[in-house]
Amino acid sequence: MLRVFAIRTIAFLALGTLLSSCAPPPAPEQPGGAEKPYTFGLLMVGPYNDHGWSQAQFEAGRYVEQKSPGTRMLYLDKVNPADRPGTTAAQLAESLLARGARMIIFNSDDMEDGAIEFCRTHPDVPVIHVSGDSAWKEGRDPKGLPNLVNVMGRIEYSKMMAGLVAALTTRTGKIAYLGPLINDETRRLVAAAYLGARYGWTEYLKKDPATLSFKVTWIGFWFNLPGVTADPTQVAGQFYGEGYDVVISGLDSPEALTEARKFHQAGKWARAVQYASETGCRECPEVCLGTMYFNWGPYFKAKIEQARAGHWQPAFDWVGPDWNDINNPDTSMIGFKPGPALAAETAPQLERFIRELGGGLNLWTGPLDYQDGTPFLPPGMPATDQQVWYLPQLVKGIQGQSVAGK
Repeated sequence: MLRVFAIRTIAFLALGTLLSSCAPPPAPEQPGGAEKPYTFGLLMVGPYNDHGWSQAQFEAGRYVEQKSPGTRMLYLDKVNPADRPGTTAAQLAESLLARGARMIIFNSDDMEDGAIEFCRTHPDVPVIHVSGDSAWKEGRDPKGLPNLVNVMGRIEYSKMMAGLVAALTTRTGKIAYLGPLINDETRRLVAAAYLGARYGWTEYLKKDPATLSFKVTWIGFWFNLPGVTADPTQVAGQFYGEGYDVVISGLDSPEALTEARKFHQAGKWARAVQYASETGCRECPEVCLGTMYFNWGPYFKAKIEQARAGHWQPAFDWVGPDWNDINNPDTSMIGFKPGPALAAETAPQLERFIRELGGGLNLWTGPLDYQDGTPFLPPGMPATDQQVWYLPQLVKGIQGQSVAGK
């Protein structure tokens, strides 16, 4: 499940020059021998202002600085093969360490190799790897690294909410999902969105599930890499052109929304649901049904304070919403913000669905089959965390590839 760095050839000695303009200068000495700030480093796969995944974690770092006095963030963004060819995540983490970082956050699953390499090289430096599972004792390949924490939000819940509002909004019965690359994570997120849509279609609208069309198309990465990925603008435009009138985004970028706005301005019905950042609807509010987002700030704050106090422990944390208020900025890892384009009559149905999920509704319950028709879950059987995390195929009812190249 790696977004793998393909080129690893540049000399690390060149990194100082390359990065000198990308990170704040070291903190000045404090008067009277006062303690220096506790500095943490953040590596982001995309731009810090992408209105998506990376911006959500950049803002989490700022949250830590505000809420935990005496902390300071160093960061590098665009840590991906197109923007930083020839560098590895481990090398970039080394550069942050050299600038004074005392712990490192790797923010993307494609940084797993780099995070593990860095952990082994610096066993006394606390590391958070977002979305990996190397610290999961019950996972497929636990590494047993004493300085590694893996964390992921249970965004599957927000994907289900996105699917529900899509099903309650579509006029054609055709919903599309703009997918990044194909791996365990993305399969389970697409499946979660479909399960939410199917639930809204059958339980709220009382319609035959066979009349719901749900399709995913993958571009090949989390955002557009010209010459490497499919163009997400073209893919989203094709969806709307084919009558898929609601598109759920799985990308770190706003193409689902910007294309919806183009069709909307041309007098056609088009709506979208944005992903990863609470600010996602700001790009095109008139067509935005909502944004499913991560709120990393409280978790980062707790872990950084733990490291600062010398109480660091390895862990695998898969964190759900605060069901008392999924949009509480100080308590909930996972949220869903309704957008300006969400119909007034749909908002209470969304609230009802959130209450159902918080009350124990589990859409990962059989009968469910895989996309190829083989059994996944028998009637009444809930999926285990491992079955959901390592979902090997999409579920039946979804059109589109389950495995890369097939």
